[in-house]
Amino acid sequence: MKPDSSIPVSSAIITVPSDLVPLVVDLDHTLVKTDLLIETFFSMLRQAPLCLFAVPFWLFKGRAYLKHEIARHVQLDVAELPYCAALLQYLRIEQKKGRSIVLATASDERLARQVADHLKLFDSVLASDGITNLSGKCKRDHLVSQFGQGGFDYAGDGSSDIAVWSSARKAIVINPNSRLLRAVAGVTEVQRVFEDPSVGLTEYVNALRPQHWLKNLLVFVPVFAAHRINEPVLMERAFLAFTAFCACASCGYLFNDLLDLSADRRHPRKRLRPFASGRLPLSYALIIGPCLVILGCALAASVSPGLVTVLLLYFALTVIYSLYIKKVALLDVIVLAGLYTLRIMAGAVAVAIWPSEWLLAFSTFLFLSLALVKRYDELVAMRRVDGAQARARSYEIGDEELLAAKGTASGYIAVLVLALYITSGAAKALYRKPEFMWFLCPLLLYWVGHIWLVAHRGQMIDDPFVFALRDRTSRILLVSMLGTALLAI
Repeated sequence: MKPDSSIPVSSAIITVPSDLVPLVVDLDHTLVKTDLLIETFFSMLRQAPLCLFAVPFWLFKGRAYLKHEIARHVQLDVAELPYCAALLQYLRIEQKKGRSIVLATASDERLARQVADHLKLFDSVLASDGITNLSGKCKRDHLVSQFGQGGFDYAGDGSSDIAVWSSARKAIVINPNSRLLRAVAGVTEVQRVFEDPSVGLTEYVNALRPQHWLKNLLVFVPVFAAHRINEPVLMERAFLAFTAFCACASCGYLFNDLLDLSADRRHPRKRLRPFASGRLPLSYALIIGPCLVILGCALAASVSPGLVTVLLLYFALTVIYSLYIKKVALLDVIVLAGLYTLRIMAGAVAVAIWPSEWLLAFSTFLFLSLALVKRYDELVAMRRVDGAQARARSYEIGDEELLAAKGTASGYIAVLVLALYITSGAAKALYRKPEFMWFLCPLLLYWVGHIWLVAHRGQMIDDPFVFALRDRTSRILLVSMLGTALLAI
């Protein structure tokens, strides 16, 4: 591998207007609010997962080679990247003045040229070429060799750019903290500062999707179904299982968001997610994700080794689902329904109460209906964006009716399983007044129909579970069902 001071073969001599020094612009976290290395790595995992095994060999040959190989294996939609709008506007103004604008980045030249071709702002592109990693001092040396000491202005964002600013005439700084701003001011004149609205702690927490933790309440089902909620030890074990699943589920959501960045940016609602919109750095997911898995496993281990096994099985399935299964029509919703049911089984393992076959059958069909309504809703949302050519994962717009038919049928089969359970000896042994349970059937029929009607009208703006707790009609029905079940006990 050549030393970092070598000059990329992709460089070119720039003709500079005599009255304006060139404006050199960084790419990652400057022109775009994301890190293209992390983004393309996860894009590669989504498009060609087996390349993961080649990554250590690529890295052994250097960061520049790693970036080059990853870029070679992905198709990145640069039009959908989260650009810094204020900086773009400034660059367009400078371009109209006749100023030479240069894109200089440590990202691979393949990606840099795609961005440059899309924006049509840059007179030249300087980037890593598979041999030289154009970052820090290497970038500075190359710019000085072309423009001279103090012969250019530089727009960057981080501590790695201090070396470049030390040889620049003036600095343009993107989203700096006070420490960085002082460091830049110590080496050159700060001309402009571009800052996005500050991101608070709430945004970082929201990236973990705490509203989806409600799904993990399913671990309490075995305790409630066995009518043993008055036993503190069991409730404590169930609560630990709930917390463990919340931690691992959040890691799964982070991983899924990194894989789905491009798709989310084309979605009318998902494009506002913290990572897709560029409000949060992708590195946050890489740091907090493993910590959440470790925390989840530690909590599960405090309950039982069996719960650790179920938790790891759940996490492995979510990863496989994100990488492979969600691309396979119908199999994706079956596995999604299975992940819901797995939460119930985890609760059973935690409290050592095995759920009845009735509960497992009921939950399987009900959760399959909810998984199908989720896919149906995504199709409805994408139809508003792409019209007759709309797609949602592996489903086409023509699949709408099929998904609705399967989903409503599955929901009504769950009602049938409930009706058969009410007439069984198991219900009569567990409930003093099982006849009250019959009121559950019309309530559940109404709720299933309501969920699908809302989805059909395109008014379901969230996951069905989360929607149910926010929707007034659903809350009334769920409380009525809970009250009916309590009357039967």
